[in-house]
Amino acid sequence: MRQRPNGTDLLTSSSSESRTYPPRPILAVSAAIFRDFRDERVLIVRRARPPAHGLYTLPGGVVELGETLQQAVVREIREETGLAIEPVVLAGYREAIARDSDGRIERHFVILPFAARLLGGELALNEELAEARWLEPAELSVLKTTDGLAAIVETACERMAALG
Repeated sequence: MRQRPNGTDLLTSSSSESRTYPPRPILAVSAAIFRDFRDERVLIVRRARPPAHGLYTLPGGVVELGETLQQAVVREIREETGLAIEPVVLAGYREAIARDSDGRIERHFVILPFAARLLGGELALNEELAEARWLEPAELSVLKTTDGLAAIVETACERMAALG
């Protein structure tokens, strides 16, 4: 059975249960992945299940206890897509807060997206993702995306271009 960095089992840990109606915001990471510094196409994925079911977004997930942000984004991208990446620079932040019909906080994520360079691997989506596409930033305007995705991708493109 796979284990988290803190030694708890992925299937029996209580952290997945606490993602709904959490006692505090949950820290997550994502990655705007580019093949190299000159290619503006970015990997966009469509979620296969909640949260954000059916929406296009960046791959990523929750930071586990004991992980650095860079370790978490590398692990999450490998788990979700099969790809190896190098996180290069932060590309901003995003807050995702959802309330239920009674106004209670059902989900609260603070997401730190990285601009990242593809190192290798074969694209192989896990059960959380339904689709993946390499897209130009302008192509995002015709997709149903998570809030703020276009702005994060634009910032990631600018930061990668400045480095390359």
